[in-house]
Amino acid sequence: MRKFFDLLLQAIKGEEQEYTSGSINRAIFLLSVPMILEMVMESLFAVVDIFFVSKVSTNAVATVGLTESVLTLVYSVAIGLSTAATAIVARRVGEKQLAEAGHAAAQVILVSLVLGITVGTAGFFGAETILRAMGGSEKLIQSGSGFTRIVFASSPAIILLYTLSGVLRGGGDAAVAMRSLWIANGFNTVLCPLFIFGIGPFPELGVAGSAVATSIGRTAGVCYQLYALAKGKGAVRVLATQMRADFEVIRNLLSVAAGGTGQFLIASASWVFLTRILSDFGPQIVAGYTIAIRVIVFTILPSWGMANAAATLVGQNLGADQPERAETSVWRAAFFNFLFLAIVAIVFFVFAGSIIAWFNTDPVTIATGVSCLRIVCLGYLFFAYGMVISQSFNGAGDTLTPTLMNLVCFWAIEIPLAYLLAKQLNFGPDGVYISIAISESLLAVVGIVLFRRGKWKMKKV
Repeated sequence: MRKFFDLLLQAIKGEEQEYTSGSINRAIFLLSVPMILEMVMESLFAVVDIFFVSKVSTNAVATVGLTESVLTLVYSVAIGLSTAATAIVARRVGEKQLAEAGHAAAQVILVSLVLGITVGTAGFFGAETILRAMGGSEKLIQSGSGFTRIVFASSPAIILLYTLSGVLRGGGDAAVAMRSLWIANGFNTVLCPLFIFGIGPFPELGVAGSAVATSIGRTAGVCYQLYALAKGKGAVRVLATQMRADFEVIRNLLSVAAGGTGQFLIASASWVFLTRILSDFGPQIVAGYTIAIRVIVFTILPSWGMANAAATLVGQNLGADQPERAETSVWRAAFFNFLFLAIVAIVFFVFAGSIIAWFNTDPVTIATGVSCLRIVCLGYLFFAYGMVISQSFNGAGDTLTPTLMNLVCFWAIEIPLAYLLAKQLNFGPDGVYISIAISESLLAVVGIVLFRRGKWKMKKV
């Protein structure tokens, strides 16, 4: 037991950044612990926000749901860039080219800033149009457009928080990425109720206060990441002289990121369509669905921690010319994830009512939230392997394969199936939830088949 706690402490401190030798189980543990804690912190953004916003009104919760469903498109861009950053930086670290890893990280920062400012400007001025397009009522638009405007204005911080975490994970310095999310969540958790309810000297901003708190928190987290990269105690250090556009490196970065962005954009856009279908059933249904998805995210994101650990191990070991060690790392990480999500699925299925009721007291909202939670969690056993294998493709720089997988499973199957079940066959909102469980499970099966073929081992970045 003493040995376990010593290893746990070492993982949290982030004392090791190179994982191309030694025990694979140890490497997975050292990488997964800070990544899981990082993902828990990321999911806390969603849970904390929805907890306090749910005390304002049902329309406030629906506003968050409609905005977030569109904001997932921004997350897709950020995750795509983060995926490319992890793959390229991990490969350079595995090759022992640390100066090149830092140079690549500098280009990630420049690209993130340009994209963040562009997206933020468009979202800030188009907030009302976004909510109206998503089916929001005029009353909801009037009360919630401020939230949407502020959230989109913080796009540079949103994108940088993701991409810099990808850089740090690729360098094996997952502990710094974890601490940046601790800082961000600390600010958000404290400031959220202060700005929403106007406690003390703070103005009462309602649902918009949630956006202000989250934006401040994310910005603080990004500042810490930039400080850590500039200080350069880990494998990756970014120098001021590297902050010039290198279009060859940017072209390579965007080439890898295009697949990553495309893959998550496809997945995220499917959620937009699902939310649009549910909005026809009323704001209470959207609110229940939003709460359930936030709770699901709380458990799925820690699993992404293990998936991200697998991606780093794949990148570093391919860079060190050890493809078989890379493959073994993936299967072991997937099995550990399977054990974790099996337990979570049982807990969710049994205690769904109590979990959803903790966020809202409206009977209709609770009922649809419980239904969503129970149906979706039935696919958790498949999700465990699907998410690890998809990220492993990305860690190798093969972002095209998971992109095509997402296109087929989400656009060709999930969206049409959701509409068919919910609207044509009169399953109502449950039809949407069933389509999610089926399509995610199919994605995992397809991923396993393609991963076994081994073409990802030949990918060069």
